[in-house]
Amino acid sequence: MADCPPLPDPTDGEGDRTDPPDADLPDSVLSARAAEGDDDAFAILVRRHSRSLLALAYRLLGNVPDAEEALQDALVNAWRRLPDFRGDATFRTWMYRIVTNRCLTVLRSRAPSVPLDAVPEAAAHDAGGQPARAAESAAATEALAQALARLRPDQRACWILRELHGLSYEEIAQVVGMSETTVRGRLFRARRTLTKEMASWR
Repeated sequence: MADCPPLPDPTDGEGDRTDPPDADLPDSVLSARAAEGDDDAFAILVRRHSRSLLALAYRLLGNVPDAEEALQDALVNAWRRLPDFRGDATFRTWMYRIVTNRCLTVLRSRAPSVPLDAVPEAAAHDAGGQPARAAESAAATEALAQALARLRPDQRACWILRELHGLSYEEIAQVVGMSETTVRGRLFRARRTLTKEMASWR
């Protein structure tokens, strides 16, 4: 397999380019072509899925630079591994697995950065109108992000894949390399922890 072709910028806008002739082909056809060395087919797949993959990396890692670096590493890894892609899972699920594994490696190398008591308390209700509601919503979002950051990496991955990306239990099991029963257990513990930590925001 040749060196990985230049990768499209996953933060590029969708409306600033003309779709290539093969842009409507299904992932299965494009991934087969890419596995045979078709750079254009791989570029289409990257553009098609990069936004959701970058969102996944960001939600797992919590900051844009680390997410972009993890995604670029994952895309290079995917290009090198395309000859081994046999279609046992969809291309999207396969890419989710590669991105998730890369992010989990990063997470496990980090020291915990958020103290256990760092989730802020819910602000007292303010009837002053939209700005107060917007501020409370932003604070709640930040509180959830901090609570997610304290979950075990495998629990965080399962919760994000299920609740934010809408994957089925079967797909999550394929992504994280666990049985569906284990995935359900991880999700149960993640939900229980988040419900407890976010109780003051309900």
